[in-house]
Amino acid sequence: MKRRNLIGFTPEEQARFLSERKTIVLCSIDRRGYPHAVAMWYEIDPDGSVLMTTYAKSQKARNIERNSKVALMAESGERYDQLRGVLIRGQAQLIHDVDRCAALLGRIHRKMGGAMPDGIEEAMKAQARKRVIIRVVPERTSSWDHSKLGGVY
Repeated sequence: MKRRNLIGFTPEEQARFLSERKTIVLCSIDRRGYPHAVAMWYEIDPDGSVLMTTYAKSQKARNIERNSKVALMAESGERYDQLRGVLIRGQAQLIHDVDRCAALLGRIHRKMGGAMPDGIEEAMKAQARKRVIIRVVPERTSSWDHSKLGGVY
Protein backbone atom coordinates (compact mmCIF):
# COMPACT_ATOMS: atom_id res chain seq x y z
CA MET A 1 0.00 0.00 0.00
CA LYS A 2 1.24 3.49 -0.83
CA ARG A 3 2.33 5.66 2.11
CA ARG A 4 -0.11 8.34 0.92
CA ASN A 5 -2.98 5.88 1.46
CA LEU A 6 -1.71 5.02 4.94
CA ILE A 7 -2.03 8.56 6.26
CA GLY A 8 -5.44 9.51 4.85
CA PHE A 9 -8.45 9.98 7.09
CA THR A 10 -11.30 7.52 7.04
CA PRO A 11 -14.64 9.21 6.24
CA GLU A 12 -15.49 9.15 9.97
CA GLU A 13 -12.12 10.67 10.94
CA GLN A 14 -12.54 13.38 8.32
CA ALA A 15 -16.05 14.27 9.53
CA ARG A 16 -14.85 14.42 13.14
CA PHE A 17 -11.79 16.51 12.23
CA LEU A 18 -13.86 19.04 10.28
CA SER A 19 -16.44 19.28 13.06
CA GLU A 20 -13.68 20.05 15.60
CA ARG A 21 -12.00 22.84 13.62
CA LYS A 22 -13.06 26.43 14.09
CA THR A 23 -11.65 27.91 10.87
CA ILE A 24 -11.04 26.78 7.34
CA VAL A 25 -8.98 28.56 4.69
CA LEU A 26 -11.00 29.47 1.58
CA CYS A 27 -8.93 29.91 -1.58
CA SER A 28 -10.53 31.60 -4.56
CA ILE A 29 -8.92 33.11 -7.66
CA ASP A 30 -8.71 36.89 -7.94
CA ARG A 31 -9.20 38.91 -11.14
CA ARG A 32 -5.47 38.72 -11.92
CA GLY A 33 -5.40 34.92 -11.59
CA TYR A 34 -3.70 34.78 -8.17
CA PRO A 35 -4.94 32.68 -5.26
CA HIS A 36 -6.83 34.68 -2.64
CA ALA A 37 -6.70 32.81 0.70
CA VAL A 38 -8.74 33.83 3.75
CA ALA A 39 -9.58 32.16 7.05
CA MET A 40 -13.32 31.60 7.48
CA TRP A 41 -15.65 30.33 10.17
CA TYR A 42 -17.79 27.56 8.76
CA GLU A 43 -20.30 24.78 9.30
CA ILE A 44 -20.71 21.43 7.60
CA ASP A 45 -24.18 20.85 6.17
CA PRO A 46 -25.76 17.43 6.64
CA ASP A 47 -25.29 16.85 2.88
CA GLY A 48 -21.50 17.29 3.30
CA SER A 49 -21.22 20.74 1.75
CA VAL A 50 -19.23 23.42 3.55
CA LEU A 51 -21.14 26.59 4.44
CA MET A 52 -19.76 30.06 5.26
CA THR A 53 -21.08 33.61 5.10
CA THR A 54 -19.48 36.77 3.78
CA TYR A 55 -20.50 40.24 2.77
CA ALA A 56 -22.08 40.19 -0.69
CA LYS A 57 -19.59 42.81 -1.91
CA SER A 58 -16.49 41.13 -0.43
CA GLN A 59 -13.49 40.22 -2.55
CA LYS A 60 -14.09 36.51 -2.08
CA ALA A 61 -17.71 36.84 -3.28
CA ARG A 62 -16.58 38.78 -6.34
CA ASN A 63 -13.92 36.16 -7.05
CA ILE A 64 -16.49 33.35 -6.82
CA GLU A 65 -18.84 35.23 -9.16
CA ARG A 66 -16.06 35.19 -11.79
CA ASN A 67 -14.74 31.68 -11.13
CA SER A 68 -16.59 29.26 -8.86
CA LYS A 69 -13.66 26.85 -8.45
CA VAL A 70 -12.31 27.02 -4.90
CA ALA A 71 -10.19 25.07 -2.44
CA LEU A 72 -10.70 24.77 1.32
CA MET A 73 -8.07 23.64 3.81
CA ALA A 74 -8.42 22.83 7.50
CA GLU A 75 -5.27 21.80 9.32
CA SER A 76 -3.68 21.28 12.71
CA GLY A 77 -0.34 20.32 14.21
CA GLU A 78 2.85 22.01 15.32
CA ARG A 79 5.40 19.31 14.42
CA TYR A 80 5.66 17.10 11.35
CA ASP A 81 4.46 14.01 13.24
CA GLN A 82 1.36 15.94 14.38
CA LEU A 83 0.30 17.40 11.01
CA ARG A 84 -3.30 16.62 10.11
CA GLY A 85 -5.52 18.22 7.55
CA VAL A 86 -8.19 18.10 4.89
CA LEU A 87 -8.06 19.74 1.46
CA ILE A 88 -11.39 20.09 -0.32
CA ARG A 89 -11.71 21.21 -3.93
CA GLY A 90 -15.08 22.07 -5.41
CA GLN A 91 -17.47 24.58 -6.87
CA ALA A 92 -18.69 27.45 -4.73
CA GLN A 93 -22.21 28.76 -4.98
CA LEU A 94 -23.36 32.14 -3.63
CA ILE A 95 -26.80 31.95 -2.02
CA HIS A 96 -28.74 35.19 -1.55
CA ASP A 97 -31.30 34.25 1.12
CA VAL A 98 -31.62 36.42 4.24
CA ASP A 99 -33.42 33.81 6.37
CA ARG A 100 -31.02 30.99 5.52
CA CYS A 101 -28.05 33.30 6.03
CA ALA A 102 -29.34 34.41 9.46
CA ALA A 103 -29.87 30.78 10.44
CA LEU A 104 -26.32 29.91 9.33
CA LEU A 105 -24.93 32.87 11.27
CA GLY A 106 -26.69 31.42 14.33
CA ARG A 107 -25.23 27.94 13.75
CA ILE A 108 -21.73 29.38 13.37
CA HIS A 109 -22.15 31.60 16.42
CA ARG A 110 -23.15 28.57 18.53
CA LYS A 111 -20.17 26.60 17.20
CA MET A 112 -17.74 29.44 17.92
CA GLY A 113 -19.10 30.84 21.15
CA GLY A 114 -21.79 28.70 22.62
CA ALA A 115 -24.84 30.38 24.09
CA MET A 116 -26.93 32.85 22.12
CA PRO A 117 -27.64 36.06 24.04
CA ASP A 118 -31.19 37.43 24.06
CA GLY A 119 -31.98 39.58 21.05
CA ILE A 120 -29.10 38.35 18.92
CA GLU A 121 -31.45 36.88 16.32
CA GLU A 122 -32.55 40.37 15.22
CA ALA A 123 -28.92 41.52 15.00
CA MET A 124 -28.06 38.46 12.89
CA LYS A 125 -31.05 39.05 10.62
CA ALA A 126 -29.92 42.65 10.08
CA GLN A 127 -26.39 41.49 9.29
CA ALA A 128 -27.70 38.74 6.98
CA ARG A 129 -29.32 41.37 4.75
CA LYS A 130 -25.82 42.42 3.63
CA ARG A 131 -24.40 38.91 3.39
CA VAL A 132 -24.49 35.80 1.21
CA ILE A 133 -23.90 32.16 1.97
CA ILE A 134 -20.94 30.49 0.30
CA ARG A 135 -21.77 26.83 -0.26
CA VAL A 136 -18.96 24.56 -1.41
CA VAL A 137 -19.85 21.11 -2.66
CA PRO A 138 -16.76 18.88 -2.41
CA GLU A 139 -15.67 17.34 -5.71
CA ARG A 140 -12.23 16.11 -4.68
CA THR A 141 -10.90 15.66 -1.15
CA SER A 142 -7.45 14.82 0.18
CA SER A 143 -6.51 14.27 3.81
CA TRP A 144 -3.47 13.50 5.91
CA ASP A 145 -2.69 12.44 9.45
CA HIS A 146 1.05 12.14 9.98
CA SER A 147 0.58 10.57 13.41
CA LYS A 148 -0.37 7.40 11.50
CA LEU A 149 3.26 7.16 10.30
CA GLY A 150 4.38 6.07 13.76
CA GLY A 151 7.44 8.31 13.70
CA VAL A 152 8.76 6.79 10.45
CA TYR A 153 9.02 9.29 7.63
